[in-house]
Order: sequence, then C-alpha cells, then structure tokens
Amino acid sequence: MLPFKSILKFDKNSAEAVYKQIASQLVLLIQKGILMPGMQLPSTRVLAADLGLHRKTIMAAYNALIAEDWIVSHERKEYRVSTLLPIIKPRSYAGQARTNYTAEAPFLFNEPQVRTLAVLSGKHKLIVDDGFPETDIFPVERIAEEYKKLLTHHTLKKASSTWSIGGSKFFKDELAAFLNDTRGLNIEPENLIVTRGAQMAIYLAASLLIKPGDKVLVTSPNYFLADAIFTQLGAQLIKVPVDGEGADVDAIESALINNSIKLLYIIPHHHHPTTVTMSSVRRVKLLRLIKDHQLSVIEDDYDYDFQYQHSPYLPLASGDHNGNVIYIGSLTKVLGANFRLGYMISGVDFLNGALKLKSLIDLRCDVLMESTIASLMQSGEFSRFIKKANKLYNHRCGFTANLLSNELPHLLEFVKPQGGMALWLKFKQEHSLAGILNKASSLGLKFGGSTYLKKHNLGYEALRFGFASIDENNIEFAVDVLKRTL
Repeated sequence: MLPFKSILKFDKNSAEAVYKQIASQLVLLIQKGILMPGMQLPSTRVLAADLGLHRKTIMAAYNALIAEDWIVSHERKEYRVSTLLPIIKPRSYAGQARTNYTAEAPFLFNEPQVRTLAVLSGKHKLIVDDGFPETDIFPVERIAEEYKKLLTHHTLKKASSTWSIGGSKFFKDELAAFLNDTRGLNIEPENLIVTRGAQMAIYLAASLLIKPGDKVLVTSPNYFLADAIFTQLGAQLIKVPVDGEGADVDAIESALINNSIKLLYIIPHHHHPTTVTMSSVRRVKLLRLIKDHQLSVIEDDYDYDFQYQHSPYLPLASGDHNGNVIYIGSLTKVLGANFRLGYMISGVDFLNGALKLKSLIDLRCDVLMESTIASLMQSGEFSRFIKKANKLYNHRCGFTANLLSNELPHLLEFVKPQGGMALWLKFKQEHSLAGILNKASSLGLKFGGSTYLKKHNLGYEALRFGFASIDENNIEFAVDVLKRTL
C-alpha cells in the first residue's frame, strides 16, 4: 500500500472543501499512473485514520470519485481504481505505470569495460553451456531435508545475531577439512573465507593487490571475466601464451625479468578457456619463480574436484610458496550454478582485509545453505556425490570426444582434457565460426559458453563445449547440427 499519509496533502483553511482536495489529488495520482487500474485503495476507515480526518470526509471524497468513474466500490467494503477510466490516455493506462527511469540515465557514470554476457533464451532445443554440472543427479531431497532441519525460529534468530561475513564456523571447519583431504593444503579454518562464488573472491583479492598502472600477468587466452576485473581496477595486462602443457612458464620468467609484475593470475587445472592442465615440470619451475621473485599469485582452481586420471596434480597452493599463493575455488561446479559458494585461502591478515572490503557489498553469507552443505560434508555424502558425478562426467567426456573425432575431424580439432566439464574446440581456418554459430542457432542449437572469433586475435577460432550437463542423446544432436552447418 502506498504511503498516502505523506502523498495526500490538504489545507483545512482553504476555501476548497477538504474532501474535494483529497479527491483531486487521487485523480492526479491516477493520471500519473501511480494508482493503476484495478489497484485497491485503503478503506475509508484506514485512510481517515492515516490522514487524521473524519471518516465521512473520506467517504465524501470516494463518492465524488465514484460518481466521475475514477474508482468503483464493491458493496461499500472495497474500493478500487476503475479499469474504465473517464479519460483514456494509452501511455498512462496501458496497464503499466509511467516511470521516471528511461533507457538512458540523465547523468554521467563510469561504464565498466566488461563484455556483455550472452542472454540465453528458451527458443532453442539445446543450449551447450560453458561447462556446468548435471542438475538431474543433484541430491534435491537430501539438500531439502537438511535445509528444513535448520529452518527454525531459533536458527534464524541465532543467524541474524551475528554478521558472519566470512562464513559460518561449522561450514569453514568442514570445508577446511575437505580441502585438506582432497588438495593437500594443510590449512586451518581461519585461513579461509567464504564468498558468493569464485568470481567475488577474485574481485576481492585483486582489489586488495592492484593499483592503477600495476602490471598483471595473465595467459592468452584467459578467463575473460578475470581480465575484466584487472582492467577495471586499472591494471596493465601482460600476456603469456598457453600451449599443450599449460601456461608458458619460460614466458612468465621472461616477463618477470623485464617488468615489475604485481600479480600473476593462473589456472593450472583445466585452464579456462582451453581446458589444458599444466605439466608437473612447469609447476615445479613456476613455484621456484614465485619464491625467488616473491610474486603474488591468484590460483583459480574452479573445478579441481573433477579429475579423470588416477593421480591428479595437487594445486600450486599445496606446494612450497611462502604464502604467496592466494587459492580460490568454488563449490558451484559441484552443486550447480544456482549455489554461489566460493572461497579464498590466504594468510589471516590478507583475509581480514578481504573481509573489510567484502563488508561494503555483502554483510552476511548464506548461513543456512552453508550449514546444509557442511552437514553433507560431515556425513561423507558430499564426497560420495562428487565421486558419482566424476564417473558420469568422465563418461560424457569420452563419449563426446569420440563422437567429435569420428564425425567432425574435417571441421575442428581438440585435445581430450584430463578433467573438468568442457572441451576446447578449435575450428579449422577454412570454416567461419560465426557462420557456423548462426546456422546452428537456426537449427535449434545455441552455444552459450566462451567463444573466441577472429576479432579476439588468437590466430584461430574456438569455443568451449560443455558436456557435463548434456546426456548422450543431446550430445549426438549437437554434433549432428554441427555437421549440418557445413
């Protein structure tokens, strides 16, 4: 209900009767589109109490509006704005209020230099994503069961009595134990904070480290939203190439010798977008460079949990780096895109700075969901779910790779990744990826993941084919559509 007490003004000393003043202002609100056709008005008793007037004054105002067809009465119990107004102005009465907010703001603002994310509509038969988990295997019942247990007045009151900016104690305890067990990190709960996804963690860490003009080492290509963060903060990007063994560490060494580098952003596991895993030889050399140059590093390990080899490499953060590696990860790739649970691992003083910065945009974490996931971690169900998902994604990775190799060797090439949820498909130069995407869209197939065309200056065109969330029938459909685009 609108705040009529502050909207409706009247002067008891005016020559015009008070009820007429009230009626005139209500008409004006209707004409402006603030009171919409069909909108319920307060009862005469309620409005009289709000305005400090006699109820008969409000009744007289309403009766005047009823007589002029501005409002209608239902058995004198309910008053609503008429849907058949006496003056028809389509712009005002098209069922939508006029707004002061047009497409273009009347003031200047700082436009972020960020690539617009693709809007995915439901008009396509299939959308191949960037590499997201399969929702059909998500343990909906168990999550709902645990969440329901926590959804009590006592829990809500307790959760609202603390800020919990960096995550609940229960979740941090269980998450630290899980990461130590799976990644060999050897951390305590105070070495991590919880964020709304890995993206927030990258932004917080970079904001604490980078000043305008600083040089940041990144790969080419790189996770474009990380690049956008660094650029937005005023950094100069120094790019090093990626090949079949991951980021070129010799090029990193050369950049460190020839530049004053403030930060290295690196994705050793399943590099985004290329899906390459950095070789052990390069990892050893990179760790040495980090120590020798006291180099600050953001290690983005967004989907470490999905490994398709028996002895996966551990993160850089598990090695000897003198605390220079800020380790960032996410549970979103396990749980699904709708669950924004990321984390940052570093020294306590750095994390305290991150918490101060985080408090400017996010005062509380999702304590109920954190506790729900922590319960599944404590019981072992979380790890069992990851094992189940790993088996499925490994199968889909192999199925997709075999199908593409057999059906489209003349169109594209790729290297089967050691883990992750996507394939990096490089298209041969004689084929236009833009044309392929347009034709595929007309045939019901949309690629919603990272796409690199000629304008991105990689020397080739490529896209990420997310296989984890697609069953075999839809994988076959996608490959068939790609064949038909030629």
